[in-house]
Amino acid sequence: MVLWRREGFAEDEWAFLADDAPAPEGEAIVISLKRWLAERETLASRNAPVGVAVEAGADAQAHLPELAGRPLLALAFAKFADGRAFSYARLLRDRYGFKGELRAIGDVLIDEIPLMLRCGFDAFDVTNASTLKALEAH
Repeated sequence: MVLWRREGFAEDEWAFLADDAPAPEGEAIVISLKRWLAERETLASRNAPVGVAVEAGADAQAHLPELAGRPLLALAFAKFADGRAFSYARLLRDRYGFKGELRAIGDVLIDEIPLMLRCGFDAFDVTNASTLKALEAH
């Protein structure tokens, strides 16, 4: 994945971990919502930042207020037609006062980036080849 922000391409300081992967000491990590819910007490006491990756769904929306205290939330766009992550972004920024990095992950398309920015996203993990090409040309 390639990280992109308004200023251009950036180095990603966060490591995305699988649910069964050990958390490396001293590194900023991003874990799944499932893992956060199972291990939040231990993870919250780490000496390094912990972000949470959120897949759309009823369980995810119910936990948005709690997640607003994390330094990074990665909202997943599983497919083009699923806009729930847009709604989550607005809720997090407007209702729950989220001040951290809001990152779009998954199927990030070039045509959606302006709306994502307006909804509060400030970072994008780009895997789509045409989106990547368009951003490189910009």
